[in-house]
Amino acid sequence: LGTVLANDEVHDGLSVRGGYPVEQKRMKQWLLRVTAYAQRMLDGLDKLEWSDSLKEIQRNWIGRSEGAQVFFDIRDSEKKLEIFTTRPDTIFGVTFMVIAPEHEWVGSLTTPENKAAVEEYICQTKKRSERDRIADTKRVSGVATGSYAINPFTHKAIPIYISDYVLAGYGTGAIMAVPAHDSRDWAFARHFGLEIVPVVEGGDIEKESYDAKSGKVINSDFLNGMDVKEAIQTMFAEVEKRGLGKKLVNYRLRDAIFSRQRYWGEPFPIYYKDDTAYPLAEDKLPLKLPPIADFGPTAEGEPPLARVKEWATPEGYPYELSTMPGFAGSSAYYLRYMDPHNDKALVGKEADEYWRSVDLYVGGIEHATGHLMYSRFWNMFLYDLGCVCEEEPFRKLVNQGMIQGRSNFVYRIVGTNKFVSLGLKDQYETQALYVDVNIVKNDLLDLDAFRAWMPEYKDAEFILEDGRYVCGWAIEKMSKSFYNVVNPDYIVDNYGADTLRMYEMFLGPLEQSKPWDTNGIDGVHKFLRRFWRLFFDRDGQLCVTDEKATEQELRTLHKTIKKVSEDIENFSFNTSVAAFMICLNELGECSKREVLEPLTVLLAPFAPHIAEELWAALGHTGSVCTAAYPVCDEKHLVQNSFEYPVSVNGKLRFKKEYAASMTPAEIQADVVTAPEAQKWLEGKAPKKIIVVPGKIINIVI
Repeated sequence: LGTVLANDEVHDGLSVRGGYPVEQKRMKQWLLRVTAYAQRMLDGLDKLEWSDSLKEIQRNWIGRSEGAQVFFDIRDSEKKLEIFTTRPDTIFGVTFMVIAPEHEWVGSLTTPENKAAVEEYICQTKKRSERDRIADTKRVSGVATGSYAINPFTHKAIPIYISDYVLAGYGTGAIMAVPAHDSRDWAFARHFGLEIVPVVEGGDIEKESYDAKSGKVINSDFLNGMDVKEAIQTMFAEVEKRGLGKKLVNYRLRDAIFSRQRYWGEPFPIYYKDDTAYPLAEDKLPLKLPPIADFGPTAEGEPPLARVKEWATPEGYPYELSTMPGFAGSSAYYLRYMDPHNDKALVGKEADEYWRSVDLYVGGIEHATGHLMYSRFWNMFLYDLGCVCEEEPFRKLVNQGMIQGRSNFVYRIVGTNKFVSLGLKDQYETQALYVDVNIVKNDLLDLDAFRAWMPEYKDAEFILEDGRYVCGWAIEKMSKSFYNVVNPDYIVDNYGADTLRMYEMFLGPLEQSKPWDTNGIDGVHKFLRRFWRLFFDRDGQLCVTDEKATEQELRTLHKTIKKVSEDIENFSFNTSVAAFMICLNELGECSKREVLEPLTVLLAPFAPHIAEELWAALGHTGSVCTAAYPVCDEKHLVQNSFEYPVSVNGKLRFKKEYAASMTPAEIQADVVTAPEAQKWLEGKAPKKIIVVPGKIINIVI
């Protein structure tokens, strides 16, 4: 393809578009030093009104761990291989070392006789993304460098391997392998016939590794007999005492790559003089993108800006060719909202001190390790510079659950433009690709629509099952990249925007993920049509009256006002919609202005279009959005009477209303005289009458 691909554009080492082999290429890139703020971002979580689950995701992403930096001597060399381990107590069980294929010492550690094999392995590794390498826990691959390290405690020479399960960007890009107590190390050792030495008792290393977080230490010289926790602390001290390294805190968090090899995006205000980067003077800003005809990369894989010969300072020094990513703007947009017309600063001091941080942020939990992390880092950095007055950007955060959709997959035979049906795919080497759910019905692919969907599928061939192409499927978040998004245009055209809006709220609690089901949309649509019919008769004439509302109607109205108002405060929008439906059922055919006017204002946040139109029909010239929000009058919620369901021998037979002030004895005396009760008593005296005030009456005969 001749372009730079994101991780989600690569599946199984092949590009999603076209199925071409992908090669990882090291690039010179700018990074934001997010790692410098790792501990502050951890500590700051305790002060935020965020969900515990989101905080935990950020804690795990930052990944603070206390461990030891240890240096292993390399045999016949002055170099020392640095590793970081949280389990120094297991060093006696280290039987080999593994470095990442991208490690800077690969060349110097590889012996001449192993060079060809190492180069071939690295070439194959470049075709796999880091995401694939992390996720693929079953695949075992690697190659020996030919060099050996010295275990600093056993003094044995242990081989150094290269394997793609170690990543250069994590830790030091090298690990000490303890196969008895790590599953990937164990699989690697079994595959290459390497020694496996248990150093914590328990487990059967002949069958699998033993993840030993507790237990007695064995095969470890002076540590033998200690518990794991005691042994860890003893080894921290011993590593420092022997000059092998030191105890330190490490973070899983990595610096954020800030370069994008594309045209759009803010250009870096950086120029190069003798291969050294210099910032543009402030009076030369802003640096604007030049006009460009071809947005593709160059033949050498450089960004599109490399095509512009004039992309340089007046003195001829070349500008940076990469542009900034989308989060260059999205990380701090909330600050600009405070002071959008300020041409001297991102946000003025007076505006910032007035608005301060964002009171409430509503967003998906998928932003936990991206946007929310970057915004916190960005805000802390600006706070340190004195540009903002709050250290944290978002005081309170509510996560809305994802809308889940049904995704479909087609299976392309690798190296071809031929697709095989689900039931036959295991007979071939295939690559699973997402397909637009709108050209799939009941998991059956519309072949003509698929060929017309994308240009590269124009000549696609198919291997069918019983004359049909059956797609794979999965229930996952609704996303454009998964091609499983329901087109809202269809729903708006057929039901209206208010129906779509209310149905989304009615799907379930805000925080929960919810499966999309178009079949359930009819109920909301019927509610809105019923509400409309309270205002207009069959001839389309306004039929709202000024007749005074009954006490029962006012009770229903104010009960609904109270419920909806409380639900909005608690983000319980689904129960608000249910309350509106109950309200309409209780009001029946009520078309009284005293009830409908406040009800229209109450409905406006949920169905703004219909509410606006009805508000105008009621004779108002202003917008319903500026009308005073209805307030619940508690006096209407006090019930003077209650309609009791009356059961005879446990079966509901009729209903009868009694004043709330009546005692159970008074109700018992009266209920038996009712004609409906006499019908079932047939002249007999009841054995017992049970009255539960405000609940039920049961006559036992």
